[in-house]
Amino acid sequence: MRFTEFGFEAEVLDGLEAMRFEEATPVQQETIPLIMQGKDLIACAQTGTGKTAAFLLPVLNALILKKQAGTTSLILVPTRELAIQIDQQIQGFSYFLPITSIAVYGGNDAGLWDQQRKALISGANIVVATPGRLLQHLSMDYFKFSSIEYLILDEADRMLDMGFHEDIMQIVNGLEGKRQTLLFSATMPPKIRDLSRKLLNNPNEISIAMSKPAEGILQAAYMVYDNQKIPLIKSLLNGKDLSSIVIFSSTKLKVKEIHRSLRQAGFPAEAIHSDLEQAEREAVMLNFRNRKTQILVATDIIARGIDVEGIDLVINYDVPGDAEDYVHRVGRTARAKSTGVALTFINENEMDKFGMIEKLIGSTVFKSPLPEGFEPGPVYNPDAPRARRFYKKPGGPRNKGFKTRSGAKH
Repeated sequence: MRFTEFGFEAEVLDGLEAMRFEEATPVQQETIPLIMQGKDLIACAQTGTGKTAAFLLPVLNALILKKQAGTTSLILVPTRELAIQIDQQIQGFSYFLPITSIAVYGGNDAGLWDQQRKALISGANIVVATPGRLLQHLSMDYFKFSSIEYLILDEADRMLDMGFHEDIMQIVNGLEGKRQTLLFSATMPPKIRDLSRKLLNNPNEISIAMSKPAEGILQAAYMVYDNQKIPLIKSLLNGKDLSSIVIFSSTKLKVKEIHRSLRQAGFPAEAIHSDLEQAEREAVMLNFRNRKTQILVATDIIARGIDVEGIDLVINYDVPGDAEDYVHRVGRTARAKSTGVALTFINENEMDKFGMIEKLIGSTVFKSPLPEGFEPGPVYNPDAPRARRFYKKPGGPRNKGFKTRSGAKH
């Protein structure tokens, strides 16, 4: 289905043409007509399926038709990175439209706060905000929601995982008048069902390709000890002609260690984590988007919602604690029907977690042998009793010092 078939206003179509948007994705085909009819909606769709455009385009079209001043649309998101990305997409889609927007998110920059305050006071048409930061502005009494007609929660499951339920309800309880509410989530656990019952009025429900990696992703895994992980990254990347690589790790300490090791080895890598100031994080992401930085090492802070085209390779330095996060990590590659590779490093303590991932995605991920020159990694025997599932091949890194599951060093 082409975007010209939805009945958008000419100015919206001009923006789509300028951005080379022609064919609608399945989630866009399912949701846009319902949103344009004024229906409340709960939509479940995996990352990279085009759900941001699915809710932005109908809202932009409605704002053009109604020609209302002031803030009429509120989009709540879990992270500052997603807020910035959505605001950038609004700017792209509304290039030919008289519509203003502001991304409201946390940071220690006084200039950033003042910029947000001025935009809120002047009545930016669309506010994209993280809940905590928005509540800070609302507490100052210079900004009140009195005319919100469109409330959108994007990555709703992630917001609840991050503990934003009370913040969301405080914001929603402060809204006045009738509104259309749209809830987008990558997963649909019971807590999302509960939230939807509180916020939505007789909603339509759409579910698109829930929790499955894109077909264009070639997935593989390596069984490794922790002290083999960084040497394996170097071996995999050395001499490879890859323009864009993301390496995910579960903690900022590991991110810093990986980043430092790669830079010392001469690889063009940068890191992004919560210790960086917002300006530093934006600079890192800009350099990565512009291909000035080839390798980005990151925590899960960018696993969802960051739309960077052309990522060739995703490496999971460790197995994510939540099986759903695996889908979002590997979903950074093979976006928009392209192809990519996703590799996961699994140590002797993580195979059970990875088994949950394989159960979720409905397939077994190929376990690749380590490259030539590497000592054997741990071997997993899923048929053995749990306490004896892992064993070590002769010649493994026992003589180099490693800890068993009991913590004893050998």
